[in-house]
Amino acid sequence: MQIFKFGGASVKDAKGVKNLIKVLKAVGYENTFVVVSAMGKTTNALEKVIDNYFNNKKELQSSIQEVKKFHNVILLELFDSDNYRSVNHPVFDKVSEFFNELSIFFDRNKSPDYNFIYDQVVGFGELFSTIIISEYLNHVGIKNNWLDVRNLIKTDNYYRNAKVNWDKTQTLISKNINKNVLNITQGFLGSDSNNFTTTLGREGSDYTAAIFAYCLNAQSVTIWKDVPGILNADPRYFENAQLINQISYREAIELAFYGASVIHPKTLQPLQRKEIPLFVKSFLNPKNDGTCVGKGIHLEPEIPCLIVKKNQVLISLSSLDFSFIMEDNISDIFNLLHLYKMKVDVIQNSAISFSVCIDNNYNNLEKLLLHLKAKFKVTHHENVSLYTIRHYTKESIQTLEKNKTVLLKQLYQETVQIVTK
Repeated sequence: MQIFKFGGASVKDAKGVKNLIKVLKAVGYENTFVVVSAMGKTTNALEKVIDNYFNNKKELQSSIQEVKKFHNVILLELFDSDNYRSVNHPVFDKVSEFFNELSIFFDRNKSPDYNFIYDQVVGFGELFSTIIISEYLNHVGIKNNWLDVRNLIKTDNYYRNAKVNWDKTQTLISKNINKNVLNITQGFLGSDSNNFTTTLGREGSDYTAAIFAYCLNAQSVTIWKDVPGILNADPRYFENAQLINQISYREAIELAFYGASVIHPKTLQPLQRKEIPLFVKSFLNPKNDGTCVGKGIHLEPEIPCLIVKKNQVLISLSSLDFSFIMEDNISDIFNLLHLYKMKVDVIQNSAISFSVCIDNNYNNLEKLLLHLKAKFKVTHHENVSLYTIRHYTKESIQTLEKNKTVLLKQLYQETVQIVTK
């Protein structure tokens, strides 16, 4: 089988959905399994819905209606034939039913847990997109099987970043997937032992594709994006980004670890275990080669790869009595970082100081700082940027540092990391 993953940018509107059809026809869709993200900025819109549920109840229904209006526009454009809009098409009822489920959840929910509520709500974005695309494929004569991924990928209940139960997932996928038909399902989602929706982390649809590839022993995975392949830098933040033609699993995992947004950090590990090649291609030019990620291939071309992570927090600690920061202190620090769900991106320590650059994804920074101040002298900088250069050159470092205030800098054999304000 081949696994295709289409992200939100590829299906952001009716034109995008129609282009998905062109891609399938151009490259072939026999023995194909398609994973799709939420359409456009739907996840962001649903995050606004969640925020209103907690903080602005009077705006809750209007924010839900905005999401509904967005999808209805796409529906009406897609299911318009012979100059009349076929509003009686069953897809309208199916999408409405999902919106009813969303409203019922808010009416009945008793949990105050933001992370639990987040997963139950944002998952509707993928349900909306896949039912629309599946029905449109049928509408244009491409028969397919719509699957609810929550019945196939089982996880723990670590909401917003759930861990896959591989044994249960392998069994369910092996039992329930007909490899002889075109299948379409949702990225990003799973379910826990109580069948509550879980999510695999932001941008987790790539990971979903890798999970299915691993469990189905797929021939390849292709991620369809709005860029020609993996670039050596994000063109939104860096000028003159270049296409990487090929890259090894190891190098791609390094880039993903440091925050390269083109591939989800967990995506490559299951693919590497079964040596399943990953292709990253443009949905605008599907016949182009794109980038191949595989076993034992060298980076081509050999150029510096630049990554930036915005909105980081840099925390610097020193002992109150100028004593050494030893293993017991460092152990205490990491226990607190784990307790408050902080993702560590850089650490740097000396005899009497310790600095760490972190992601404050769970908004626990104030609690962490309060806890740390009980034992250490603490300074911190919010909204800093973390730059990473793989295969750096002197020129690439100089260009990056120009007109920036460098707060921390760390060089390794092949990698430099720089925190700037």
